[in-house]
This record gives sequence, structure tokens and C-alpha cells, in this order.
Amino acid sequence: MLGVHPSKMNPQLCNVCERFAEKHRGGAEIEASLLFADVRGSTGLAERMSASEFGRLIDRFYRAATRALYSHNGLVEKLIGDEVTGFFVPAFAGRMHARVAVEAGKAILAATGHGRGSGPWIPVGVGVHTGVAYVGAVGVETSGVDIAVLGDAVNTAARLASLAGIGEMIVSETTRDAAGLDTTGMQPRHLELKGRAEPVAAWVISTS
Repeated sequence: MLGVHPSKMNPQLCNVCERFAEKHRGGAEIEASLLFADVRGSTGLAERMSASEFGRLIDRFYRAATRALYSHNGLVEKLIGDEVTGFFVPAFAGRMHARVAVEAGKAILAATGHGRGSGPWIPVGVGVHTGVAYVGAVGVETSGVDIAVLGDAVNTAARLASLAGIGEMIVSETTRDAAGLDTTGMQPRHLELKGRAEPVAAWVISTS
């Protein structure tokens, strides 16, 4: 009705915001919590499988991760290679979007089998960071327009995820503070992130 359909970024939400951004080719800087979930050692996994088997495994990962994001009112920005990227904004995830993002990260690790005695069915690490990001329409008219999330906060979340071990979620101190997380059982880290002059304070939440 009236061109309103489920959102491509979360089918539990409508596509009104996407249609507006696509029509007006604009965006805005907003506070968001960014989540990256990466498969660890995907090159080695692919080497030990046929291409079809690896494709089915990654598809299963995509479905598990996106279900966790959808159920926590997150928006899926992209699925690419061995990675799922999502973000959480106040309009949908609420003012405690940082805590919601962390819970979504835990749900992704649980859905992929981390924390079980039998071990995960696919090895995954997660990174979460909270900050100001640009959210808006990008692309060209001839091949379609997508909603992208851009900026330093996004890059930081990606770097954190790249350093997370199997079954680990690394959250920045900014996220920990915004989420009001109790640090009991969490490991503090000062991480050197590529492209940054100063270390980033972070915390590790492990399923082991």
C-alpha cells in the first residue's frame, strides 16, 4: 500500500526512510552503534571445502547473523565476503542502542555455536563501537542506490572486529560506557588500530 514495503535493511521495519533518502540523495550525521561480525580463518575454511560447501556455510552464517540483528532492531548495512555489518540507531533501537548492539553481538556468537561444549559450527569474532556516523544514500542511478554508513566510527568498529579472536566480542570503551556495562569478567585492552596514532581503550567479552 502506497509503496510501503518491508525494509531491505530489516524486514521487521518499513522502507519509508530508505525511499526518502534514495529520492533526495541525502543523509545525516547521527549517533549510532556499529557492529561487525567476521568469520575467523575463512581462507583456511575455503581451502578445505568445495566452493559450494563454503558458499552454503557462509549463507548459513549470513542468515544466523542477520536474524540476530533483526530481532534486536538493528539494520543490516551489508553482507560481503565473510562479514556482516549492522548498525543501531536511537530511532529504532532506542536510546540504549549501545547496549542493544552488545546484546546482538552476544546473540550472533550464540547462534554460531560459541560457548557450547561441541564448539562453534563457524568461527566468528565481533567488534562494536559507538560514535557519530554518516548515514545516507550512495550509488549511481543506473545501478541503484543503497543506504551506507560511513565515517571514523565505522572504521573503528571494523578494526575492533578484525582483532577479535574466535568467540570474542571486542567493544570500545565508548560503547561500554554508553551501554553501562559492568566490566566484571571482561578483559581490558589498549589496542593499536591501523591508521590511528593513539591506542583505543576496549574490553573483551569472551564466550569461553
